[in-house]
Amino acid sequence: MKSKLVEGKATPRGKFPHIKRAGDYLFISGTSSRRPDNSFAGVEVDEFGTTQLNIRTQTRAVIENIRDILRSMDADLHDLVELNAYLVNMNDFKGYNEVYAEFFDYDGPVRTTVAVHQLPHPHLLIEIKGVAYKKI
Repeated sequence: MKSKLVEGKATPRGKFPHIKRAGDYLFISGTSSRRPDNSFAGVEVDEFGTTQLNIRTQTRAVIENIRDILRSMDADLHDLVELNAYLVNMNDFKGYNEVYAEFFDYDGPVRTTVAVHQLPHPHLLIEIKGVAYKKI
């Protein structure tokens, strides 16, 4: 088995890899919109400290991060067989679903989406983990 931290991606907030190969399967750890500098895509704070969180921007960043992580193992989004998405608020489902459809169609990975109480940072609206199949 081969585990990997992907250069240019945010360091995990624990002792786990971005991705792990087990035979022909690739397991992608929960991925967010966090950038390597620990800022987050889809977060704007105005001069008064009011925070605006954007599910569409965060969803796009998460899927792009997953794509980059897969590419580090010579795979891509079309190799995904399963995704599990965690939303802090199901009111964000529509925006998340619209962006998801920019990347995947009915022939894409199977998917489960659930609401969770919270994610590891208050600016996070979404986290996605997945499994891909890519022959060695």
